Amino acid sequence: MANISIEHNPSEDRLKQLGVAKWPTWSKEVSVFPFEFNARETAYILEGDCTITPNDGSAAVDFTAGDLLVFPEGLSCKWEVKKALKKHYKHG
Repeated sequence: MANISIEHNPSEDRLKQLGVAKWPTWSKEVSVFPFEFNARETAYILEGDCTITPNDGSAAVDFTAGDLLVFPEGLSCKWEVKKALKKHYKHG
């Protein structure tokens, strides 16, 4: 069962504590594609509107700008990028 955690609008202090501003960024145009996380990923969404649907039948997760997410290692899913995505991310 997929265990994606989501925190809506974390505080600036929380983001500073995590060091989010120093993480690399990744962008993706509007699209639909399969993906498998081969490492645990923490992501802070800067722009965009997306839905991730796990392949194991778990509930889909919607997220947008201002959300902090943790994707578990091994998560196999379908991404639906509804509005162009830009995120900070960190593996491990």
